[in-house]
Amino acid sequence: MERKIHILVIPYPLQGHINPMLQFSKRLASKGPRVTFIATSRISKSIQAHESTSINFETISDGSEEVQDLETSDEKLKRFKSKVSQNLPKLIERFNSSKYPPKFLVYDSVLPWALNVARQYGLDGAPFFTQSCVVNAIYYHAHQGTLQMPLEEGSSISLPSMPSLGINDMPTFLSDTGSYPDVLNLVVNQFSNLQEANWLLCNTFDKLEDEVINWMASQWPFKTIGPAIPSMYLDKRLKDDKEYGLNIFKPDMDICMKWLDTKEIGSVVYISFGSMATLGEEQMEEITWGLKNSNCYFLWVVRESEEKKLPNNFLLETAEKGLTVSWCPQLEVLAHKAIGCFMTHCGWNSTLEALSLGVPMIAMPQWSDQTTNAKNIMDVWKVGIRVKVDEKGIGTKEEIELCIREVIEGERGKEMKRNSMKWKELAKEAVDEDGSSDKNIEEFVTKLSHS
Repeated sequence: MERKIHILVIPYPLQGHINPMLQFSKRLASKGPRVTFIATSRISKSIQAHESTSINFETISDGSEEVQDLETSDEKLKRFKSKVSQNLPKLIERFNSSKYPPKFLVYDSVLPWALNVARQYGLDGAPFFTQSCVVNAIYYHAHQGTLQMPLEEGSSISLPSMPSLGINDMPTFLSDTGSYPDVLNLVVNQFSNLQEANWLLCNTFDKLEDEVINWMASQWPFKTIGPAIPSMYLDKRLKDDKEYGLNIFKPDMDICMKWLDTKEIGSVVYISFGSMATLGEEQMEEITWGLKNSNCYFLWVVRESEEKKLPNNFLLETAEKGLTVSWCPQLEVLAHKAIGCFMTHCGWNSTLEALSLGVPMIAMPQWSDQTTNAKNIMDVWKVGIRVKVDEKGIGTKEEIELCIREVIEGERGKEMKRNSMKWKELAKEAVDEDGSSDKNIEEFVTKLSHS
């Protein structure tokens, strides 16, 4: 009997990186290989292995269990690299003497050093990009020096196969280079050894970013494999693939779904700014007034750490119109017929989820790649509207109310809904049998089997 090829997958331990790589692992396993997902010790406690029986899980230490939460992002990155580059070889060596020696390592693109580790131990490797193609290409141009830094205020940025971008459309690590210098270094260095990789995998799909994908494919062996979200919401071909299988926060599932079931189709604004973004008190207050004044139903995810920023009496005053929860099952909520639009920070995972489920968006980007995603949401895919901010960077209550009314009630909102449904069909087509992403995963597995 032919021995199954064994593929290892290692993400950086953030939810927006783990979720798509976990989904990709399920897709890989459905094509025949043995797949082992490597989680770091702190995250492994949150993964529900029983939901993903097609995948094997291994835990390695990244040293996080030994430190306090007061580390800077730079300290976290250094510790992660130091510990994992010591512990990953031990895991590979253990596997090499087992019944299933691994052949390949799919590693998060922000860990380029993982390719060197893999090659030292006889494995090949490929980076997995968890952000959009456009954002990856922008970081590549920054790495090459073809994007002149620092960016000039008011300048228009022209890069191959992209629309013209203003400074506010660029990833914030580039538009404000002093904000997170260590993270800027991380995202730019994703390309430090790219020419050595025989595959580049990206969580997007061909028709969504066709021009820049074609440009990247002309430079490297670049393959799209997305959208990497549970099969139930797309092609339904992976049995029991109903959720990611990772919950860092405990979702208030029953409360959300029962409340939504009482609302009319397309009448609810769903608001969530993800697991990391923090809003200032002034911005929180403007959102609360915008929601009140719009008079729409709303479901708002306010993490426990953010609750104290809500104005006094807000929950009491809006009890008839709104529901505020500390966390919710986002995919289930977005798929609910009552949701009329999604007010989002535009993280790439959330953006792909909304596109794949046909939900128009109100974009309120905060940092990182979210600003570039917001540009595409509004001007390229035409599935949403971006909240204009004042001179302090605040989206005012008047602007938020206007955006909600436009998407839920306005003529432009109807066009956004039509465009959203078009992208929903194209997302499903990409991962379904013989779709572009499905064929790319099939080709990847076939070539590994014969190499």
